[in-house]
Formats: sequence, C-alpha cells, structure tokens
Amino acid sequence: MAHRLRPVGHEFVATAPVRLVFGREIAAAPERVHRALAGDVSGWTEWFGPVTLARPLDDGAGREIRLRGGARFRETVLVAREPEVYAYRVDVTNTPGARALAEEWLLTPAGSGTRVRWTFAADGTAAFRLALRAARPGLGQTFRNALAALDRRLAG
Repeated sequence: MAHRLRPVGHEFVATAPVRLVFGREIAAAPERVHRALAGDVSGWTEWFGPVTLARPLDDGAGREIRLRGGARFRETVLVAREPEVYAYRVDVTNTPGARALAEEWLLTPAGSGTRVRWTFAADGTAAFRLALRAARPGLGQTFRNALAALDRRLAG
C-alpha cells in the first residue's frame, strides 16, 4: 500500500540517519551526464537496470519511478542545476518502513569526463534502516553497473 513520506529538502541528503554514498568516474562530460539524469528521465530504463518505468511529471518538477520487484515512487525534483547537481525526494512510495527518502547526483569535472557521486539518504523504522544498511553492497553494485551502462550509452 502506498503511503506519503515526510517532505524533506535538499539538506536532508547531508543529515539523514542513513546515507549511502557511491562514486565513479565516467568518460562523458558533466553537461551530457546531467542531461541524461534530468532531461531524459524516461531514458533511465535504458541504463539503470532496476528501473522499469521512469517518466517526468508536472512539466519536469516531478517523476514517477517503478522498479523491478514492484517498488513505486512519486518524486519531487529538489535541485536540477546543470551541470553539477540533480536531486529529488520521494513523496509517495509503497516501500514499507520508509519515512523520508532523497537522492542526490553530484557531478564534478574529472579530466574530460565526470566524477559522479550518488547519495541515497533515508529515514524510516529501525528495521528499514537496518535493511537499507545491509543492502549497501547490492546498491553499490547497481550503481556501478548503471554508470557503466550510462557511460556506454553516452559514448554511442
């Protein structure tokens, strides 16, 4: 059953009880990476493996995301500042135990490419926080696979 989460601002990414941070460099320039993240939301299904549906809502101010396994999210974009940051919070989800969720994609130049840092910030029940921490290795692998696929997509 879907439930509404606590609305949080961009600062939650730095203060959340659970923060999972992953980084990787890719060959594409920050502007191209930002466009793939913020400007081509529906394209996420092509490079972010677990995403089965991604569509912009409210003229790009929000997003609807569905993942393999049935998780659903309605999100509000908090920051879309090209070429350095794309951040959003989850407003409604069917994920049990979640109370607040936000994600930030921070892009910094790295030679001719981009250093991508993804922060997954969350609060929830004790069981939810424990499960999320235990999922860290899997989320890290998902991030690495997604960035490799995005890098290939942007090179083509």
